[in-house]
Amino acid sequence: MPRYLSPILAAVLLAAHLPTARAEATAPARISEARINEAWISEDLAGEEMDSLAVWQRSDGPDWLIASAKQGQRLLVFDAETGARIGAHGGPGSEPGRFQRPNGIAVAGDLLFVVERDGARVQVLRLPGFEPVGQFGQEELQTPYGLWLDTRQAGAVTAYVTDSFMADFANRVLPAPQRLAERVKRYRVAERDGKLEVRYLGAFGDTGEDGALRMVESIAGDIAHDRLLIADEDRRVGSTLREYSLDGRFQGRSLPPFRSDAEGVVLWVCGQDGYWIAADQLDPTRFRVFERDSLAPAGAFSGARTANTDGVALAGASARFPHGVLYALHDDTAVAAFALGQVAQQLQLAPACGS
Repeated sequence: MPRYLSPILAAVLLAAHLPTARAEATAPARISEARINEAWISEDLAGEEMDSLAVWQRSDGPDWLIASAKQGQRLLVFDAETGARIGAHGGPGSEPGRFQRPNGIAVAGDLLFVVERDGARVQVLRLPGFEPVGQFGQEELQTPYGLWLDTRQAGAVTAYVTDSFMADFANRVLPAPQRLAERVKRYRVAERDGKLEVRYLGAFGDTGEDGALRMVESIAGDIAHDRLLIADEDRRVGSTLREYSLDGRFQGRSLPPFRSDAEGVVLWVCGQDGYWIAADQLDPTRFRVFERDSLAPAGAFSGARTANTDGVALAGASARFPHGVLYALHDDTAVAAFALGQVAQQLQLAPACGS
């Protein structure tokens, strides 16, 4: 071997050991946690005990943000741009248009679906007047909570309703393991000539140790990925979101355990894919963000005040929120709004989502 190198060869070998310009230009590591101020928080409505949220996109005015109020046993309506309260509908009772502890709510077109825990039914109302159209589930549901609507079929929806009945509700004693196969009920719902046509499609739920839905409430779906995320709030085994297919099969995966109850969950579609956002019911609430396709963690954020969140909802672009908005309940008494563009920027998410 030669005792010295030619200048050209020495320069080549030296360059191989130096950091390249490409290496120096690599993207910074993604931010894992962020503090994001709320765009607004609505007035405090103590005594209502709000639970779930849904957005109705109007063609003749500002969108409505609708909240179910368990204690008030009615529905509260807010201006989705400003958070100003517009009105209330319902009240306690079993008659059509009145409620017995309303929980999960969802909108399809101009129809509002309302789950009643103590009424063991789902009511359907027509917006904007909240006129009763019909009800279903009385024969199958026992202690229903959450709701998600598959709207891909023209003229009909498939309603997924979580049913968290217990052997002993007060002491949180679970039913027999085989009864966990009845945790989610499915219905095909259509409106014909102003009346509901409903067909019960059956129930599902895994009975194995890993996939069992012990204490269920929130549920949300992703049609493109054939996926349901279902919240299991039983912290005795680790509160989490479990992945099921749209036809009710456990997919062998649950998200990392939440610190508190896994509550509201919503799909944020942006760019070519998007993200899931799920509420970890802490003070302040920790909103956990996951990649839409892989479910890999993509970060988390908290607001300045928002705490103990139950329900969440999401709306697309508007004048005030050009990249969309996340709505979240605050302490059961108010609603908070987060600009999704700020979430994308702070967590360094996909540029198409607002970063």
